Amino acid sequence: MEMDRDRFEELVGEALDEVPEELLRLMDNVVILVEDDSPPGEPELLGLYEGHALTERGWDYAGVLPDRITIYRNPTLRVCDSEDDVVDEVAVTVVHEIAHHFGIDDARLHELGWG
Repeated sequence: MEMDRDRFEELVGEALDEVPEELLRLMDNVVILVEDDSPPGEPELLGLYEGHALTERGWDYAGVLPDRITIYRNPTLRVCDSEDDVVDEVAVTVVHEIAHHFGIDDARLHELGWG
């Protein structure tokens, strides 16, 4: 599957638009980015959350750089056959990584069908 970066970023934005406003308002100190490729050694990684989940932040959480949610374009395109597949995969990946921001781990996400 091929798709230019602008269209892929648009799909990430559309996926974010589908996240309930109540949840988006609870997100704190996090940025969402699109990168072409996943980190070396992780060629099939579709998304990554890096930071301090809201459930892990204590009284001393201050002055830190924003958490990062990164959605990886090329690995996503490799696992998709059509634009509809990309739309679905991006939506799942965005929700999955946002869930990590809220402290939900991979095991629980798989139980909920967002693995």
